[in-house]
Amino acid sequence: MAINPRNRGPLRTLSVLIVIVFGLYGLLAAVSTWGDAQRTPKLGLDLEGGTQLILAPKIVGNQKINEGQVTKAVDIIRQRVDGSGIAEAEVTTQGGSNIVVSLPGTPDKATIASLQKSSQLRFRAVLVEGSAAPAAPVPTPTGTATSTPTGTATSKASVSGATPTAKATATSTTGAKSGFPQALSRATTPTPTPRPSATPTSTGTTPGAKPVNASDPAWITPEVGKAYTALDCSNPKDVQAIVDDPTKPMVTCSADGRAKYILGPAEVLGSEVTDASSGQKQTQGGSTGLWQVVLTFDSVGTKSFCDVTSRIVSLPTPRNQFGIVLDNQVISAPVAQSAICAGNAEISGTFTAASAKVLADQLKFGALPMSFEVLTQDDISPQLGGDQLQRGLLAGLIGLLLVVLYSLLQYRMLGLVTVSSLIIAAAITYALVTLLGWSYGFRMTLAGVTGLIVSIGITADSFIIYFERVRDEVREGRQLRAAVETGWARARRTILISDGVNFLAAVVLYVLAASNVRGFAFTLMLTTIVDIVVVMLFTHPLLSILAGTKFFGGGHKWSGLDPERLGARTIVYSGRGRVTIAAQRAAAQGSQS
Repeated sequence: MAINPRNRGPLRTLSVLIVIVFGLYGLLAAVSTWGDAQRTPKLGLDLEGGTQLILAPKIVGNQKINEGQVTKAVDIIRQRVDGSGIAEAEVTTQGGSNIVVSLPGTPDKATIASLQKSSQLRFRAVLVEGSAAPAAPVPTPTGTATSTPTGTATSKASVSGATPTAKATATSTTGAKSGFPQALSRATTPTPTPRPSATPTSTGTTPGAKPVNASDPAWITPEVGKAYTALDCSNPKDVQAIVDDPTKPMVTCSADGRAKYILGPAEVLGSEVTDASSGQKQTQGGSTGLWQVVLTFDSVGTKSFCDVTSRIVSLPTPRNQFGIVLDNQVISAPVAQSAICAGNAEISGTFTAASAKVLADQLKFGALPMSFEVLTQDDISPQLGGDQLQRGLLAGLIGLLLVVLYSLLQYRMLGLVTVSSLIIAAAITYALVTLLGWSYGFRMTLAGVTGLIVSIGITADSFIIYFERVRDEVREGRQLRAAVETGWARARRTILISDGVNFLAAVVLYVLAASNVRGFAFTLMLTTIVDIVVVMLFTHPLLSILAGTKFFGGGHKWSGLDPERLGARTIVYSGRGRVTIAAQRAAAQGSQS
């Protein structure tokens, strides 16, 4: 069977839509078969229920909690929970200090850990690096010293609940991301091995002298040395007792508990990080498959990071290292081999996609004013019963049936184009909502269902604009094929403007609204985009093909495009290439007289 050359363009357009639909459902089948995705949309807290956590702040010493700190913590926790999608968790306060977090479904350990951690990020110069076990006393320096630690250890570290093994790289002064062999390198010893203690070599600084910079061993006072000697990184109580004061030297452990450090005062703070993102590490040969967290500093952080790497690059081991401290523990202590002044740094290692995303969100949205511990964790039932969801779906079905009934009464068989377009739009929307639940944590709430119901009218409105424009062209006396193309050229602009206004309104609502209203706005944005895709790739090309058939093109009375029923004008040739209906009107008036 030969294909009409006029239909080749519309058929190619339809084939693009077919590829998109099969691609979406093929991806859904793949991630649900070989991945952890489900084949139905994820439901929100109001429809599925979930888990309620009550977080209590960890009070250190005589620390006092004020209302401003609790409010800030609520905002940051809400951003962390919703950082990867529209989970629509509920975050409220209780008793003035506790925070109640209600999460849909069952949260994983990484999510719970991200809510508890303060995520204070600091970069400090390394003064001493040694074995994690209690060690021989560190001699108090009697002068500026070249310090040899009481032990040596690999700088590989594990972030509890987030990054199993992490290392750091950074951007060089030329802007290219340098690996450890260039700008930064690490200790090569694979496991901690004890070695004899060494007495710092005096170079003339008197005891008690004010340290010159953060790398000066004069920071190692008798109190600091005593704390380092007594610290046992395998003892949870010792680890929990670590204090991170950015203005003072710090004695701490690596996150995996295999090494301990004496660090100078903080020189780069987490508040100086303007952005953090996760992704796979890239090289000139392509992706390495390793996940990393990329940090971007502000102007202050960029200068501070440049200053510290410029200073320590010429110092002896271990003072040519800087410790990356997250929540009181060293997640990495790389060696600087050149000044790094471009304002970017990387934390990489054996991340997973999820753990890298959790850490990036923690750093991106800022540190909590304090750390929290889980006071209680309980399962909660859906806020709305199953009958509310059924009523919502029933309302959507009734709305859909009314639109179909109106289309068939108004446009007759042409209304089947509306019905088929709505079916295609629903299929695409279902696949997108399900895939977004797998990839970005999107959950369908009753507000989101409402957005889908409203979108039925928006989608039908686009079809009505197009059909009425085509019927107007038929009334003007055009042949159906010409009317379809001319009507599309004129209706397309109106459809795009209408959908653009709807999309803009949804964006504003999404940005400014809170809680489950964002779910309504998100589904409205999504269905508006789907509407444009369906009208462009399905409705228009399908009508172009139907215009070439005898039933529609011939203006059958049940086609919805019958010229006589539409009151089309009859075109009369008036000579010299002019077409007019004036002669017909004059003839009609003469016969009446």
